[in-house]
Amino acid sequence: MMRQMLLIVVLLSMLGALMAKEAALLAEDPVIESRMLSMAEELRCLVCQNQSLAGSDSDFANDIRREMRTMMKQGQSDQEIKDFLVQRFGDFILFNPPVQSNTLPLWYGPLVLLVIGAMVLIFVLRRRVREGLVPQQLSEEDHRRAASMLSSQSTDGSNQNDQQTEGPKA
Repeated sequence: MMRQMLLIVVLLSMLGALMAKEAALLAEDPVIESRMLSMAEELRCLVCQNQSLAGSDSDFANDIRREMRTMMKQGQSDQEIKDFLVQRFGDFILFNPPVQSNTLPLWYGPLVLLVIGAMVLIFVLRRRVREGLVPQQLSEEDHRRAASMLSSQSTDGSNQNDQQTEGPKA
């Protein structure tokens, strides 16, 4: 029984080694690799969309990183590589797209919506005040009428209540 358990543990530990994948090859030059990784952090994976090229394991990201390494080995600058990728895939590949006429809603849309919301709030509050939904001060005449009604009801209150419960007299 003990030998069987030991054999199972050994086989399970070897299973992890059998299923392990080969490590991804890095560039021969560590300087190029670090340059590529720092640049890949600024670029979006078009398959994953909310993940950088550096953090994505998709085939697209692997191909783009390989292409970036090749271009770096050929001596192209970071800007030249970004320009090539933008020309090929559009501004969407950049995590921080430039401010252009077609990206204005992206940059200034939230501010415009905030201003519109504030204006609507001010309009609604002012309309409530104008329509009298906010309590207004009573005039002197209104105070006197209310006081006379309250005083007459307190003296006649017991008589009126008795008459209302008995109903009309015939």
